[in-house]
Amino acid sequence: MSAEAADRVAAVTSSRPGTPLQTSWFEFLLDDSLLEKHLQKSNPGLFSLTHPAPVQLIIQFLEQASKPSVNEQNQVQPPADNRRNRTLKLLALKVAAHMKWDLEVLEKGLTIPVLNMLLNELLCVSKVPPGVKHVDLDLSTLPPTTAMAVIIYNRWAIRTIVLSSFPEKQTKPGPHQINMLNIVQQEKEMTENILTVLKEQAADSISVLEGAVRLKKDFYVHTMRTLDLLAADTAANGETESSTAGLRISADELHCQVHYDLGGIFFHQGCTDLPIYEKARDHFRQTKELLKKLDSTVHVHLDEKRLAGYWNACRALTGDCDPSDPQTTPYDQINSLIRAHNYPAVIEAFIKDNISRSLPNHFRRSVLREFLYKVQQGESGLDEVCHRLCVCNGVRDALEGEILSVRFQQLLLKPSKEVVDFILEVCTRSLEKDRPSEASRRNMANFLKTLCESLEDLSLVFVVSSHKLFMELLKEEERKVLVEQMRKRSATINLSAKPLPSFYDIPASASVNIGQLEQQLILSLEPRRIRQILIELHGLAERPFWRVNSKWEVPPDYINVILGIKDNLTKDLVYILMAKGLHCISIKDFAHARQLFSACLELVTEFSPKLRQVMLNEILLLEVRAHETMAAEGSKERPPPDLVSRVRGYLEMRIHDLPLRQVVGEECVAFMLNWRENDYLTLQVSPSLVMNNPYIKLGQLLASTCKELPGPKESRRTAKELWDVVVQICSISIQHKRNSDGRIGLIKQRESSMGILHRSKFITFIKKIREPLVLTTLISLFVRLHSIVRDDIVNEVTAEHLSIWPSSLPNIQAVDVEAVAVTVKELVSYALTLNPNNQSWLITQADIYFVTNQYSAALNLYLQAGAVCSDFFTKAVPPDIYTDQVLKRMIKCCSMLNCHTQVAVLCQFLREVDYMTAFKALQEQNSHDAMDSFYDYIWDVTILEYLTHIHHKRGETEKRQIAIKAIGQTELNTSNPEEVLQLAAQKRKKRFLQAMAKLYF
Repeated sequence: MSAEAADRVAAVTSSRPGTPLQTSWFEFLLDDSLLEKHLQKSNPGLFSLTHPAPVQLIIQFLEQASKPSVNEQNQVQPPADNRRNRTLKLLALKVAAHMKWDLEVLEKGLTIPVLNMLLNELLCVSKVPPGVKHVDLDLSTLPPTTAMAVIIYNRWAIRTIVLSSFPEKQTKPGPHQINMLNIVQQEKEMTENILTVLKEQAADSISVLEGAVRLKKDFYVHTMRTLDLLAADTAANGETESSTAGLRISADELHCQVHYDLGGIFFHQGCTDLPIYEKARDHFRQTKELLKKLDSTVHVHLDEKRLAGYWNACRALTGDCDPSDPQTTPYDQINSLIRAHNYPAVIEAFIKDNISRSLPNHFRRSVLREFLYKVQQGESGLDEVCHRLCVCNGVRDALEGEILSVRFQQLLLKPSKEVVDFILEVCTRSLEKDRPSEASRRNMANFLKTLCESLEDLSLVFVVSSHKLFMELLKEEERKVLVEQMRKRSATINLSAKPLPSFYDIPASASVNIGQLEQQLILSLEPRRIRQILIELHGLAERPFWRVNSKWEVPPDYINVILGIKDNLTKDLVYILMAKGLHCISIKDFAHARQLFSACLELVTEFSPKLRQVMLNEILLLEVRAHETMAAEGSKERPPPDLVSRVRGYLEMRIHDLPLRQVVGEECVAFMLNWRENDYLTLQVSPSLVMNNPYIKLGQLLASTCKELPGPKESRRTAKELWDVVVQICSISIQHKRNSDGRIGLIKQRESSMGILHRSKFITFIKKIREPLVLTTLISLFVRLHSIVRDDIVNEVTAEHLSIWPSSLPNIQAVDVEAVAVTVKELVSYALTLNPNNQSWLITQADIYFVTNQYSAALNLYLQAGAVCSDFFTKAVPPDIYTDQVLKRMIKCCSMLNCHTQVAVLCQFLREVDYMTAFKALQEQNSHDAMDSFYDYIWDVTILEYLTHIHHKRGETEKRQIAIKAIGQTELNTSNPEEVLQLAAQKRKKRFLQAMAKLYF
């Protein structure tokens, strides 16, 4: 035992001799067998503070492994990559392996940042190729445990997106906690950053999982044993990569789980794109079929009740149900009848369900709400249907002894005889015919008494009291007492001339009414209506109604100012108008956003100059985003001078104590760059703004660099400044955030605290830029940085203007290589979404694929670059596009794809024909291209003569004849004038490139 452990044991035993010793994280480092013994406790109840649960161990191990270190100069350094930290990470993975990688349990016990770190570590130890998107990997060719790691990560990614969309109960701060809101916001940032990345990559994750369900082989996942083997040096390419290493998961079990997860993400996406519900339905159908097929579901972790709910919802939304089908559920039947507009049958089904009670009350109420919504939308002829459904639900509540709804009580204020007759009909038909239970009879009798007491019209009371059911359920004495009470009440009402009770006079209805008003408040986008609802709500209850919807969020910069408004109604109104306006902007509903913001501006102008300026800033951001959205959709219209002037005014604003959102500056800077206002950014922005707002600094450096691009070397000072800023952004972080409990936050440290921006925010800013020259400049910078950190002279990526950047880095170890690789890929991919025909960007993207050994994709893009500048190869490709370097890379791509005849043809394209490579390629007999069909594209007589010789040597008579025929064409005669030979070569070049395009496009 170490000295530290001995001291701790002594301290604990001396102070509390009866307390069991606490198992600390470092003891698992000292004793290799302790972890397995600890995890063998089968009873979860045994885990406690002294025996931490598995998920707690994962948190402790990863927390310790990610602690920063301090060097001799007392500088904070990132976590060291030493044996201790590697072992701690491995221990965390072993705990997860013991839990059989059950994401449901891991998601409940671990936060998103911790689980993100754990699964990234799994990808790392499973040898998933770094810097390559998962969607570009072929799972069928990967080792089994590597493929499974990719599948687990992408399952978690889409599950996390779905789980994050579920509403959470909002924390309600007390009077002394208002100032804590900013801290809470900071704690949310880590999770939000991860969610942003996961949502951006959702389509890729879905593609990976769709590829997984197409694989028909069994899968293997890491166990504690295989992870131990990974830790040994001898296992680098040994047992852990064999087909039988790890825990076997049958194909059906994995497919069942993956189909369930895919169904969940498609169901989540269906709210914005209804046809996607059909995809969700298909995945849930396959999940159900596989569940039936499986004898054992040890490795399938899903909620079957939730699956049934998803299935019913999908069938209802897609109309995939037949009422005559005996397997159809009651839900399906009701939804089919509603879709067919067979409303009498819906009412009949509700009456019958009062006996069977197969439909839950919440479903019945949701059907009524759906009809009420249709009435609000102006559909005619549905009032009677709503009344009848309300009656059916009221009788159901009465039978179960529940409190009658407010809506039903409203219906009884002034009912017609037809309504009372229908109530009595439903009551009669809702009791079991043979032997109704005693509870049902008693509840129905109480309901009829309540009905009589609620009716003001004595004639209607007589209709009820004389009904057969009333006579059967109530004893004679009860009937007499009730009728007498009705007569006395009638006399009292007549004497006092008391009016009928209004909606608000109904006892115990206030809470229900508040709920209805809150629902309207959530749905409404009309400022006057929002104000009216809030006035009504404040008349019923005094509480902060800005908390009604947890999805209402205003920027943290404004929270303290808004919550400082003394009048509660005004506070609610300002908060809700701003939150709704921001939501409308996020979904590009700019018309409603303008209405909401204009109303909010009018309101705050009356009492707060500070909030007035805040709203003017937000309205400016709205107009900028609206104009940029139009430009992104193809509009060429320049922004009005007034908008440009307002943007300049914002960038020059110097108002103290005014809360400013950096995103406004960010969007304004992107706007100015997109509309080429470079002179303004470089000459007129104040130095204080440049120092305080990182986006303005970036904009100024980008604008200056773009202006200097054609200039000499001495004018490239700003290019060097821009380079330094970007290098800092892509450097490895040296700072950790602490959570509210004081512990160091566990998140993969890829965000630099030395730079003026986090890399994710930098990428977000770049993706707001559309100006080609700015994007070309950024691509050029990142390509140079990528080449330096990779240090691979042979496989360098090319781009324009590379000469303006430095050729070396003083502290290359500090730069995050993976972050640079990912950023350059994201940047070029984004640029090509704006202009897929930019030749320079296409060549750069092709080079990126080439240096990452994705030869087919690289060749596709090299061909695209040539096609766009030659009208699909009807003209000659300019030599500055198909340089010798590009052609040599195309040759290597064809060679790696075993298309050796294509290699030989391309060797002619070089300035000096590469005969050695061409002859070597033609010697290959295992060629995957069409071989002799490409001979017509060869114009070099030497290559054709070599082909004739090699086919003769092999005895390939037919191919030799094709080569002889090609060499015998008169236009290839070496005695021809140079112009004729050049024309023959150009004709064959065009035809060959067109043939290649058909193969690879």
